[in-house]
Amino acid sequence: MAGEVAVRVAVIGGGPGGLYAAALLKRLDPGREITVWERNAPDDTFGFGVVLSDETLGGIEHADPEVYRALQAEFVRWDDIDIVHRGRTFTSGGHGFAALGRRRLLAVLHRRCRDLGIDLRFRTEAPPAAELARAHDLVIAADGVHSATRTAHADAFGPRLTTHRCRYIWLAADFAFDAFRFEIAETEHGVAQLHAYPYAGPTPAHHPSEQPAGTPSSTGASTVIVEMREEVWRAAGLDRCDERASAEWCARTFRDALRGRPLRANNSSWTAFRTVVNDRWSHGRTVLLGDAAHTAHFSIGSGTKLAVEDALALAVCLQEQPDTAAALAAYEAERRPVVASTQRAARASLGWFEELSTYLGQPPRQFAFNLLTRSRRVTHDNLRLRDPGFVAAVEGEAATPAGTPPMFTPFRLRSLTLRNRVVVSPMDMYSARDGVPGDFHLVHLGARALGGAGLVMTEMVCVSEQGRITPGCAGLYTPDQAAAWRRVTDFVHTQAPGAAIGLQLGHSGRKGSTKLMWDGIDEPLDDGNWPLVAASPLPYKPGSQRPRELTTDELTTIREQFTSAARRAVDCGFDLLELHCAHGYLLSGFLSPLTNQRTDAYGGSLSRRLRFPLEVFDAVRELWPDDKPMTVRISATDWAPGGTTAEDAVAMAAAFAEHGADAIDVSTGQVVADERPDFGRSYQTPFADRIRNTLGVPVIAVGAISSWDDVNSLVLAGRADLCALARPHLYDPHWTLHAAAEQGYTGPGAPWPPPYQAGSRTPPTGRTDAPKPRLTLR
Repeated sequence: MAGEVAVRVAVIGGGPGGLYAAALLKRLDPGREITVWERNAPDDTFGFGVVLSDETLGGIEHADPEVYRALQAEFVRWDDIDIVHRGRTFTSGGHGFAALGRRRLLAVLHRRCRDLGIDLRFRTEAPPAAELARAHDLVIAADGVHSATRTAHADAFGPRLTTHRCRYIWLAADFAFDAFRFEIAETEHGVAQLHAYPYAGPTPAHHPSEQPAGTPSSTGASTVIVEMREEVWRAAGLDRCDERASAEWCARTFRDALRGRPLRANNSSWTAFRTVVNDRWSHGRTVLLGDAAHTAHFSIGSGTKLAVEDALALAVCLQEQPDTAAALAAYEAERRPVVASTQRAARASLGWFEELSTYLGQPPRQFAFNLLTRSRRVTHDNLRLRDPGFVAAVEGEAATPAGTPPMFTPFRLRSLTLRNRVVVSPMDMYSARDGVPGDFHLVHLGARALGGAGLVMTEMVCVSEQGRITPGCAGLYTPDQAAAWRRVTDFVHTQAPGAAIGLQLGHSGRKGSTKLMWDGIDEPLDDGNWPLVAASPLPYKPGSQRPRELTTDELTTIREQFTSAARRAVDCGFDLLELHCAHGYLLSGFLSPLTNQRTDAYGGSLSRRLRFPLEVFDAVRELWPDDKPMTVRISATDWAPGGTTAEDAVAMAAAFAEHGADAIDVSTGQVVADERPDFGRSYQTPFADRIRNTLGVPVIAVGAISSWDDVNSLVLAGRADLCALARPHLYDPHWTLHAAAEQGYTGPGAPWPPPYQAGSRTPPTGRTDAPKPRLTLR
């Protein structure tokens, strides 16, 4: 029976998550004996305001209406976000926030727990979780980001803590801002940013016309967080300031935002945010909750929100499952995907603020749009629903024609003008015979060109027989191969006018002589293997063939293979050529310190590791027509310790751009087999973003970009110039045309081929005008 699950419960930590879990469990089963240990006094708290979403509040209302009613009376609500940068304020509405003071939240939960008969023990250190577990059916460790429980049982929970690059401090202002406010200060020491929101006082107005935007109310209170990079914090001397001096520095720096008013501290100190991830959330009868289990950067919302949602899920699972062990497994299975998604958004947001200085030169409205969409949770489309006037102003500043989604604006590389920002990403098809592309390639690439993309890329086309990945890989090292590719480019240019087709050239290096993908990706051939070469004699993974280290003379031979293939590419009529220096193939193997262990002039420092890829690039660029663009694909991180860093990626991009690359195609990983990618929607785009906004070099963003809304958001925010999509184009060859139709766009950025014009509207799926029922009979 549910009531028999976890009869005796111990809660370590009297924060909102622990208290709410206790209250819910007691309410669901009044027979439970629940004790909460909190080492601080009842009215001790750190920080000031707490933000909760409407979704979280809905869960509270459903689970415990009494708590909800008490909280509802306290909430401050507002809809607007103000972004202040270089003296200009941009306001976006329709966002919907609710906040209250942390002390008030705790007081409501204390009262609820006492009314339910829960034993609250303040100023009392909890016994160790292992000791509590011997006398209780369940131990809830809600003991925060510095969880002693997690540390004591690290071998069971598998915690991974990442400390980030900014310092921040929580302060308060004794008035209510009338919006969530982001403000940027460019100090003599570097960039600092303010995050502020009201948490007490009357609900702020929506910018009355007689009141300047951002003017604070005369009553209430606001949370004020000031954040900056570690090096800026030290240069400003804040590492030597006490609490009072720090608050005064922040008040001076953001004097205009505060209207000259002071800031209040409360055990406030400068902190570097730490992302907490655990491999497991439970150990025997002990379970982690809230910050003990996971953290998410404050710039996307409150950790309190996640903790309260954890408490709701844990209580429900204990009610639904037959025993405690099953309940804890169900709790983690339910919450882990939600938390992982939130943490991905939080990492994108905190990373954006870490790189804030690279965006300062953006046009002002684009900067504001970029800030609002930084986590990838707010997008072009839903921001347009919230505040269409704001988005229209951003598009107007970008000279986007009225009624034209950003993805359907043209983009120019040398003499090539792409009609839109969509690229069909290179995708190996493993369907060539002796390197010759056949009918499959004609149909595959031709269909995607007819489907509306601005640029269609071939798969990696190999420069030699030895440079193939698999026996099914296409090449450009024989006349027959060149003739077959000419057939493809002729089709694209004659049947899909306006579409461009690009060639990706590469050499497999140590990742060659493997089976076709569907027979065993990266697995060596059972027979018919050919010898492999690489920067260093390191097999890709256990069981892979060991490559031979290339000699200087062999490097010359391979460079000539690239130039020979490029000459054929000119005759084939390709519009663009891309050099593949990513994914652990030959040229990528020279770039990564994990795969290049040479001691000659081609190994060691990054500049030396770049030497051979740049020699190949220069040789190809010299003979590739000057009016045609050339791009380079790189892996911007190896997703492995000791590998390519984000700083390395910027340096690589700068080197290729200096040598004449017109754009950098920014991918990641696939360099070493033991990588640990941080998968998620648009997960690789921050690397492209950083290169573009640090160097001012055009970039192609890739990596789980799956919707036209993503493309619009990335382009309008200035995080990418072009977006390459792979799987969406496998699912739907006409992805771009359908994206236009779904947005009601019919302009020159996505013309339908004349034979397909009749299909340019979504087909009807059934009757939608049937009369609605008017009576319900019971």
